[in-house]
Amino acid sequence: MVTAIDAHIAEIKHTSTPWALRRYRTLEEWRQRAAHIRRHILVCSGLWPLPEKRSLRPRIFGRIEREGYAVEKVFFESMPGFFVCGNLYRPLGDGPFPAIANPHGHWQRGRIEDIELGSIPGRCINFARQGMVAFAYDMVGYNDSDQVAHQTFGGRREDLWGIGGLSLQLWNSIRVVDFLAQLPDVDAKRIGCTGASGGGSQTFLLAAVDQRIKAAAVVNMVSAQMQGGCNCENQGHLRLDINNVEIVSCMAPKPQLLVSCTGDWTVNTPEIEYPAVRDIYGLYGAQAQITQVQVNAQHNYNKLSREAVYAFFNRHLLHGKGKVSEHPFSVESDKDLLAFSGRKKPAYALDSEGVIEAVIGRSEKRLANQLKVGDLRCFQREARPALASLLGVDAVPEIEVEILGYDRGKGYVAEGLVLGRRGYGERVRAALFLPGSFSGKVPATLIADDEGGQKLVDWAASKPGKLVRDLLRADMSVLVVAPFLTDGAKRTGHDDLLPMYHSYNQATMACRVQDLLTGLAYLDEHPRIAKSHLIGRGQAGIWSLFARALSGFGGRTAVDWGCLDLDGDKAWSGVLFAPGIRAMGDVRTALALCAPDPMLVYGAGRHFPRAIAQRVYRAMGKRGQLKVEVKAVRQTRIVEWLVEA
Repeated sequence: MVTAIDAHIAEIKHTSTPWALRRYRTLEEWRQRAAHIRRHILVCSGLWPLPEKRSLRPRIFGRIEREGYAVEKVFFESMPGFFVCGNLYRPLGDGPFPAIANPHGHWQRGRIEDIELGSIPGRCINFARQGMVAFAYDMVGYNDSDQVAHQTFGGRREDLWGIGGLSLQLWNSIRVVDFLAQLPDVDAKRIGCTGASGGGSQTFLLAAVDQRIKAAAVVNMVSAQMQGGCNCENQGHLRLDINNVEIVSCMAPKPQLLVSCTGDWTVNTPEIEYPAVRDIYGLYGAQAQITQVQVNAQHNYNKLSREAVYAFFNRHLLHGKGKVSEHPFSVESDKDLLAFSGRKKPAYALDSEGVIEAVIGRSEKRLANQLKVGDLRCFQREARPALASLLGVDAVPEIEVEILGYDRGKGYVAEGLVLGRRGYGERVRAALFLPGSFSGKVPATLIADDEGGQKLVDWAASKPGKLVRDLLRADMSVLVVAPFLTDGAKRTGHDDLLPMYHSYNQATMACRVQDLLTGLAYLDEHPRIAKSHLIGRGQAGIWSLFARALSGFGGRTAVDWGCLDLDGDKAWSGVLFAPGIRAMGDVRTALALCAPDPMLVYGAGRHFPRAIAQRVYRAMGKRGQLKVEVKAVRQTRIVEWLVEA
């Protein structure tokens, strides 16, 4: 009997789940982790590899000169038909000047907010007077940038493609850096970024993935107990095992300031989060590059916070010293700041559905180009860890094994097992059958189905079903695994349709792929097993395809396709749902990762992507290793094919 509860069933994580912060003991350990985090952010955002950067087509107009600075209206296209809008605050003079990107956060009036708790125009005016170009730009759904709604944009279909407020804003922010870098009065080697709250989230996400950010000031956002409460701060699977403290630390060893306050979730930053970030800077010998300030106030980017940020950028981008006081300022009228005040958007501006279709088209074009390249092994090396990161799975896990007992039958020994990954609390029911006639190493086959293995093994009596007996008679060991929630267990209290649920909780399909990877890793470590094969029956056919793609174990794989049509979004929105899976190339990428090892696909039906599968196997000179059967096949055919090995 399996008595303990699988952690995936018991635990529901959310934006305010406290995190235990990890300690990294060597610089190499952290560098590997940081590389993983950077890739993970881009993968989850549908931005891996980075899309082609098309012309920005910037429009800069409406210049107003004031004492010590000028302000202008700006809009440009982060992708054709999708506009980034904002205001450019420039020092008077020729430059080149440092530049500061200013994502605004969740102020009611966005980039034009001017209140005591926070003034975006006020800080940009002061940046410009201090000798820095400042660009304040809309978060999606604010002010001029209203092509998609901020709070309500997105859904199940968009999640499949890694499309959401976070992904659109992150791409916009990357293009903001492109925009600033090409301005004639900007020194492209001195670009910084700062924002508060949601703007703070954008700051550390951008700084993590774009190495051109040379200094960053994150205000009232870095916390181990709250990761961000808006869709623009959350993307599917983004924070399965990564938190904001680690994302912020990816800036190391470059200069960074953490501003916190006593009246929100950053109240403990000086004692908890800042020391953790400083420890990582210490691995580089760069503790002096990370600093912190806490102000006694509610959630804010007020004058005290701004002055701390002025001093920080003055020191690191202007090579100055000491305190920098804020000078009084007057903010222009809305009509003089809003880019489309009295001006229509270009006629080709995309609506919300047009934005979605444009991003999907961009992803599909990128995948087609990747699968056309001559070096498919290079694609495999890069795509395999990216796909594992997207699903949140460990392809080479450390295994924990609990032995439930042994039974001896005619010609075999059965072993009842509970498998899991060390430290994760997973409980995967399994049964291993070893042929009794062999004393040395034998091949093994892992079998999984979507019914908890009930037709493969009598769990109560540890007796094998027909397919298992046939494999045993062929002198092959068999591991039957009951993947996540196929054995009748329920994920009580989990509602995967809730907004942001999948930012913190792994998709059911991904859990099942992990269970198969765990089973394969167990076989790889077993002293009696020579090599491993894999059979996925029913819905487990597609889970097995992904497990095989990620494991790279080299054995034979038999996949039940179930005559599925996986070319559209509908099939992926149900039991096969995983955030970002379509942007990553779904089964097309998985098939490319399986080549050139032997694969039998049965029940392929009319919609199996035969052309892609055959092309990748042919490109690797192993066309004969792929066998595709349009209809279902008898179990004896599968056994015969496995025994051919």
